[in-house]
Amino acid sequence: MPRRRAYDLSGHLHFVTFSCYGRRRLLGQQAASRIVVGNLSLLCRRYQAYCIGFVVMPEHVHAVLGFGSAGFLSVFMQEWKRLSAVKLRRLLERQGSPVLKYLTDARGRVHMWQRKYYDFLLFTDRKVREKIQYLHNNPVSRGLTATPCEWPWSSARWYEQGKSVGVEMTTWEGFNLSDATHTP
Repeated sequence: MPRRRAYDLSGHLHFVTFSCYGRRRLLGQQAASRIVVGNLSLLCRRYQAYCIGFVVMPEHVHAVLGFGSAGFLSVFMQEWKRLSAVKLRRLLERQGSPVLKYLTDARGRVHMWQRKYYDFLLFTDRKVREKIQYLHNNPVSRGLTATPCEWPWSSARWYEQGKSVGVEMTTWEGFNLSDATHTP
């Protein structure tokens, strides 16, 4: 089977999705969602990444990310999942959560996330708007809130009300989507 080719050039915008192991609802509590958002914020600063939008759902995460330099997406995603997994495991251990037994394999390794992540390149303004609207409406379409701004774990409040969402946000206007170059 041919490997999926990844494109991670300077200025590309990526719509990424990753899921909890076995699609379990590990992010349904505030403390867990806070961990994922906090690590997103930390890593955006560390890797000089641009967060265009995000949502943390009970069993998966969506984000639109951009990088000023090539080659950072896979490292960023690996680190985001790794840091979050360590902290989520500690949280579940402190709570004495029975779900840990379902996340632990025969070797005693705990799996918080599905192994891979999904990456979709965004080359047009229309596609960026579509993905931002999709991720902001995800909690509404799932019946978790009546409006996107009611969901505390997304960038919707920043877009609609200009409020802080725990991550430094960037608009995509600085990204030249047609040739995938970024001008800061």
